[in-house]
Amino acid sequence: MSDIKRVVLAYSGGLDTSVILKWLQVTYNCEVVTFTADLGQGEELEPARKKAELMGIKPEHIYIDDLREEFVRDFVFPMFRANARYEGDYLLGTSIARPLISKRLIEIARETGADAIAHGATGKGNDQVRFELSAYALDPDIKVIAPWREWDLTSRTALIAWAEKHQIPVPKDKRGESPFSTDANLLHTSSEGKVLEDPWEETPDYVYSRTVNPEDAPDQPEYITIDFEKGDGVALNGMPMSPATLLTELNELGRKHGIGRLDLVENRFVGMKSRGMYETPGGTIYAAAHRGIEQITLDRGAAHLKDELMPRYAELIYNGFWFAPEREMLQAAIDHSQQKVAGTVRLKLYKGGVYLVGRKSPNSLYSERHVTFEDDAGAYDQKDAGGFIKLNALRLRLLAKRDR
Repeated sequence: MSDIKRVVLAYSGGLDTSVILKWLQVTYNCEVVTFTADLGQGEELEPARKKAELMGIKPEHIYIDDLREEFVRDFVFPMFRANARYEGDYLLGTSIARPLISKRLIEIARETGADAIAHGATGKGNDQVRFELSAYALDPDIKVIAPWREWDLTSRTALIAWAEKHQIPVPKDKRGESPFSTDANLLHTSSEGKVLEDPWEETPDYVYSRTVNPEDAPDQPEYITIDFEKGDGVALNGMPMSPATLLTELNELGRKHGIGRLDLVENRFVGMKSRGMYETPGGTIYAAAHRGIEQITLDRGAAHLKDELMPRYAELIYNGFWFAPEREMLQAAIDHSQQKVAGTVRLKLYKGGVYLVGRKSPNSLYSERHVTFEDDAGAYDQKDAGGFIKLNALRLRLLAKRDR
């Protein structure tokens, strides 16, 4: 690492990454390029620019990029085509953002001639793995600096003391112990640590920031429609929208109706269990809608195979293998399955719940004529079922005779 002259830092403008910025300058005697991603976290990003300038970063080396459309179009929507949920519940809101941030870090490193990239993920979590696996997949020769694995600032007190020693402004709200940590983007907000560490204790209401309490949600349900083309949402209530705009509108609907809360104890890739509280309002609505349109457009064999592949696909994303060949292979199969996944889904939103109440498609495989309890006009000969059952029962009967 001694030959590092310039580093691209994933920079939020907060206390931790501001300390990291100065620590890089002091420890490596290097030039720092800052990169701040707008992924729809809902925070004003210009203060990050001003902080970076105050800490001596050249204006041309301060990158603040609006990645919301790319995030939803190229990462979130492909993931939702797979109906991905890690360990059956988690919609992977943090996991899916990391490869995009890493991708942009590598691009900026190339643009600025940087020798390394740096991130603020700790040595206990999954994000360090996600950032670095993605970075190495895109540039096998890149150097990665992970300060939390190198320095001895192992407590909030030590971090603040180091910041004060180096004239880094410390906001008043950062001086006390944070009750929990959060990460947010357009897909979700996650909260972990402190008040959430005991899995027996209910999540305090003040932790929730993206959704109203379902008990306080409107007493009247709201009906909406989402249109799909090739497995991706393209319109809300008949109005065409870009991917990021659609998710933004669904987030507001989910917030209003208290939809998308999840209290989860999950298995981290590094080996420990952790308890987190996730809010994914728009994503929860969208996931239900996508399953709904697949119900009438996907063949049984394709649908069931997708469901078998999904846990593996979700695990790859969770563990940081977005740019791995096996994820790309699965994505190709999933995307192929979505060619006829088009139509409209109608949903009812009510007090924390999202309910599928209608679906229609020009590519529907649902035949009312075949399933009706009334006269099917010769569409299906019920006598055929007898031979079908006998053939499928043959091996069971042989087994039963042998073992009787």
